[in-house]
Amino acid sequence: MLNPYLLMTLLYLLVAVLAAADASLTSLNLLGWFNGLRWLRVHFITLGMATQAFFGVLPWLAAARRGLPRPQTRWDIWLTLNAGLVLLLAGIPIMNGALIFTGGTLIFVAATLLALQLWQMRGGPSIPARVSVQFYVMGLAYLLLGIIIGTGLWLGWSGPLRIQIPVEVHIHANNWGFMSLVFAGLLVDVVPRWSRRELASDRVINAIFWMMSVGALGLVIGPWLGGALWATVPGLVLHLSATIWLLGLTAASIKRAGLLRTAGAWHLLLSYVWILAPVLVAPLIILRVPGFPGAGIEATAPQALIYGWVLQFAFALLPYFVSRFLGGDETARLGGNWLSLLAVNVGSGLIWASIFLTEQQALLHGLGYAFFVLAMLPIAWEIGTISRSALQRLEVSFSASAGD
Repeated sequence: MLNPYLLMTLLYLLVAVLAAADASLTSLNLLGWFNGLRWLRVHFITLGMATQAFFGVLPWLAAARRGLPRPQTRWDIWLTLNAGLVLLLAGIPIMNGALIFTGGTLIFVAATLLALQLWQMRGGPSIPARVSVQFYVMGLAYLLLGIIIGTGLWLGWSGPLRIQIPVEVHIHANNWGFMSLVFAGLLVDVVPRWSRRELASDRVINAIFWMMSVGALGLVIGPWLGGALWATVPGLVLHLSATIWLLGLTAASIKRAGLLRTAGAWHLLLSYVWILAPVLVAPLIILRVPGFPGAGIEATAPQALIYGWVLQFAFALLPYFVSRFLGGDETARLGGNWLSLLAVNVGSGLIWASIFLTEQQALLHGLGYAFFVLAMLPIAWEIGTISRSALQRLEVSFSASAGD
């Protein structure tokens, strides 16, 4: 069965490669074109590649956990999402309010339709199936909040909504809410296929779900109210504790499955280093420790977070999903190789180093993004090869049907 979302992930991955190459060349003063669009580069990965993958695989994973046939592609959702992405990505660099509002609205509608579709699939006797859907739906709820706040950044909504630090609220809603919860649901759904047993008991998974959900809420409310410690600190503790708990369970399951000798397993595990890094330094930012580059971390860390965490997590699971759902390989394994593993983590380390070594910042940025390009190329090749084979089989099938 053709999954158009997974084909779109390849498109956005290729665009992300070009955008990272541009970031490297502009930082090294070798190219001036497309300079300064760092948030657009991030959105190619988050709203582009990752969101396309989520929309494509979440209904299929939810159906598989309940033993149901794969659901048909909802073309109304696909068209709404992709029309919104095109308009939004066109509107951001030229700061066109009409394009940004229309694009954001269409993505909001698509996310709402997907959440409703998943919510309708939550029933059945399987508790893990219900729990993973809860992760997905709650994550999409945070995405809806992130869309409202992100769109409002360009249209002046922060004042009426009384958002004190709107950029931080937008980032927290999308990262600690949307991405974290959906990633957790994916681990709950996917890891048992390799370890032949559930990630943990229903009680433990539910505890992690609520800790992450409430923790994300605290991390959103804190900057919304201008850095309210009564919300930020408990939110940080809850979210960090749940993330470490989930990561420990995942590592134990992957070890049982004998996958620790593969680069894909280390992509999955090491990706969380780059979400924990900003969380661990957050207290120093909140307390405004003298001499600590809080402003530099807030400006630059999101880049390393997206490339080191979101992109690296995708390195492991995207080839797996494309192989399983587009290529029809039920024995698909994690993606990535040792080159992509080394390059993406070196690149993230260089971006973090640039925060503290300000005199070498441009050089470190240039080298960091060059390593990101090096990391993405083998993943793009792997996904492209699987996609080409799947499309060739589909073409042969169509030709045979036409001949009949």
